Amino acid sequence: MQIIDGKEISNRVKQRVADEVLELKNKGITPTLAVVLVGEDKASQTYVASKERSTIAAHMGSVAHKLPETTTQSELLALIKLLNNDDSIDGILVQLPLPKHIDTNAILEAIDPNKDVDGFHAINVGRLNSGLDGFVPCTPLGIMELFKAYNIDVSGKNAVVIGRSNIVGKPMAALLLNAGATVTIAHSKTKDLASVCKNAQIIVVAVGKPNFLKADMVSDGAIVIDVGINRLDSGKLVGDCDYESVAPKCSMITPVPGGVGPMTIAMLLSNTLKSAKNRKLKG
Repeated sequence: MQIIDGKEISNRVKQRVADEVLELKNKGITPTLAVVLVGEDKASQTYVASKERSTIAAHMGSVAHKLPETTTQSELLALIKLLNNDDSIDGILVQLPLPKHIDTNAILEAIDPNKDVDGFHAINVGRLNSGLDGFVPCTPLGIMELFKAYNIDVSGKNAVVIGRSNIVGKPMAALLLNAGATVTIAHSKTKDLASVCKNAQIIVVAVGKPNFLKADMVSDGAIVIDVGINRLDSGKLVGDCDYESVAPKCSMITPVPGGVGPMTIAMLLSNTLKSAKNRKLKG
């Protein structure tokens, strides 16, 4: 059983991005990410601070807009319009979840698709599902980067994605399908999930339930990618996979923490660099 080291691969991606950013800066271009945070959600504040640190470490420009919980939808839309029209901004990220009085879809659709480094705009979703180039959500994109780093060829393999969120499950399935895998999307309505999973050579689990994937759901030699990050009452961080029982059956598995998590920010930086190159190196 081999542990897939997301920390090491994310550091490689970050280094590659930082080197390219320095090359762009020599041409007078500084890739810049704008992050918008609405409200006081502690987890969101932690994520935003981490994104800021990583952006600066990659020699990129970092702009943070921290707005009060009482910010109205029209005020947030006005800020996004300003960022869309600001040529110095290459990537726009609105930290989710947003307060309940704001329509998340309306906000995501307002972001310029060419600056949508989270890959959530319907145009980028459509491009992904059509097999065209665009921005892909960072977590599934990071998982594909892990496959590449560990020489895992998904073509022809049976893959099960557990979870159908717009952020991970659906784009993950599209990426695997585009890469030639035979893909099943399983979710809360799936009948006999264990037998569906046992038929898979690759399982990506992203349901937000601690220790959800058990050993009796996994075939010998499977590759398990655990997207979940759950904090138990004891304070311990665990994934959606029951690591202790599942790992011995796997040929490869991602740990939590240190697996998929570090890849998300690395791919956000990569997407921001891509946006700057697309927008400012054309012609």
